[in-house]
Amino acid sequence: MSSLIIEASEHKEKGNKYYQQGRFEDALLHYNRAIIKDSTEPTYFTNRALCNLNLQRWESAAEDCRRALDLDKKNIKANYYLGKVYMQLGQYDEAAKVLLRAHEYEIKQRHSYGDEITQLLRQAKREKFRKEEEVRINQEIELQSYLNLLIDDDVKNKIEQLKNTSNANSESIEDQIEEIKTKADSNKEQLNNLFAQVDERRKRREIPDFLCGKISFELLRDPVITPSGITYDRNDILTHLHRVGHFDPVTRVPLTADQLIPNLAMREVVEHFEKENEWAVDA
Repeated sequence: MSSLIIEASEHKEKGNKYYQQGRFEDALLHYNRAIIKDSTEPTYFTNRALCNLNLQRWESAAEDCRRALDLDKKNIKANYYLGKVYMQLGQYDEAAKVLLRAHEYEIKQRHSYGDEITQLLRQAKREKFRKEEEVRINQEIELQSYLNLLIDDDVKNKIEQLKNTSNANSESIEDQIEEIKTKADSNKEQLNNLFAQVDERRKRREIPDFLCGKISFELLRDPVITPSGITYDRNDILTHLHRVGHFDPVTRVPLTADQLIPNLAMREVVEHFEKENEWAVDA
């Protein structure tokens, strides 16, 4: 082992001690020195990224995570910390992507970060959904306003046309104008009621966590339960057993496909949810 690598490791240890004391600037200084001595070790970059996260230097933290991923694309901490940065920057779609990678590598490498990664992943998906809903709501409000204006313009045009072309007496014209306005009011009421119904359905457009799979975090389609009592989507858990290994992703205990039992109670709950929330079928 070269002297530079040894010196880099010593600086990392010093940085770790300062970090544990909450002295992030001092820790950062030693991680910088470790990287100068050895820029091939991903841990030095993820450690520095964590300091920058605590100091709220989001762009610097993101750059450190990317440097670590250049050295090791399967680095769990680099993906996890980058997800944290994206969350702070409001980039929830990007956050969900890197956090899902962190979660997948966590399972494949049989490391456990408790619920830290999965909780943040759920939060990223919720915030992504909320942001998309805000855009959809604004678009619907604009459309509703536009359609109401079209009805108002149509009323004005019809009244103007009536006054310009009608030979009827003033009392008859007033009756026709009143009829035009009444019809318009009825159309607007129907239109606004329709949008109100859409708005009411939209308020419920969120899939509860307990209806989501533990691997994909999507709505359970074919729920099965393991001997440990954990429910997964059948396709997700079979893919895990085939590609990753024969163990339960959450409990880490040995697991084989023949131990999976259909979770009929959960399937009934999911089917009821889909019936009440048709949008979830294509979610």
